[in-house]
Amino acid sequence: MPSQKNLSSLFERFSQLRVLVVGDVMIDAYLWGKSYRLSPEAPVPIVNRLKTEQRLGGAANVALNVQSLGATPLLCSVVGDDEDGAALVRLLLEQGQTDEGIVLSPERPTTVKQRIISGGQQLLRIDSEVETDLTEFEHRALVERYSKLLASADVVIFEDYDKGVLSTQVIQDLLQLAKERGVPTVVDPKKKNFLSYTGCTLFKPNLKELKEGLKVDFADANLEAFEAAVDALQERMAVENVLVTLSERGVFGQTKDGKRTYLDAHVRTISDVSGAGDTVVSIAALSIAAGLPLPALAELSNLGGGLVCEHVGVVPINREQLLHEAQKSEVLQRELLELEA
Repeated sequence: MPSQKNLSSLFERFSQLRVLVVGDVMIDAYLWGKSYRLSPEAPVPIVNRLKTEQRLGGAANVALNVQSLGATPLLCSVVGDDEDGAALVRLLLEQGQTDEGIVLSPERPTTVKQRIISGGQQLLRIDSEVETDLTEFEHRALVERYSKLLASADVVIFEDYDKGVLSTQVIQDLLQLAKERGVPTVVDPKKKNFLSYTGCTLFKPNLKELKEGLKVDFADANLEAFEAAVDALQERMAVENVLVTLSERGVFGQTKDGKRTYLDAHVRTISDVSGAGDTVVSIAALSIAAGLPLPALAELSNLGGGLVCEHVGVVPINREQLLHEAQKSEVLQRELLELEA
């Protein structure tokens, strides 16, 4: 097994890192209740409300994952100058994070995703949002906040939910600033801007996003077609590393020199996959900044993504639980030994 000293040193290194997270933030709102019968008005359950809760979501949940791993998150985004925007800033400050990178705009609402949950099952989700690109004023304000935070960042995460904060022009501006300062960039893409992240350090789509982004289709088990798609992605976008999450089939990584890594998913009791991608990209970014090779990065991310699926709702990774799981990994044992050699 990996020595506790090696892994403890790695996690201590995480604690020294500052991670700039830029993208679409939102509030994940929950209404928890009990349902005993169907409505006489329509074939839907009646939920008796027990409690409500608001949590940081989207790029803000990525920031929470970064913080849970011991690193310092620097969140940068545009939200509405409204009641929900004020709630989001309050939630951020309650977590001990800075709101220095948050732009409040009177021209767009804050994104809120409200989930209705009964008996541990999500019954309904209500979204309040717009997906329009930033105005010129919002664009300039975001770049200004980002540039200031970038000066102390060790790595940048682009967290794209197609809600308008990250347009092609914004992405190009922010990537260029990171390149000029030699800061590695890690991307969690969505469909709209999929091909806009040319030259990033690590590109992390899931399999569905890979197919949609490249406009290709193949059976999930067709490895030849899958690898050809990843090759095409790297050639077209000049990304250094690709990490593709494959749901219950694990993860796949490929370096710029074509070295491939397949890792099976770890057996879990899956309660909810919400937020798993946020955890994976957070661990991947810290691993990039800490200098881990791609196979070790993929294994640690794979472990973390599986762990958060054991919880209902969007929750950040537990650092000690991840460390415990990592100590049992033969992949990490091999890779950390090679790194020391």
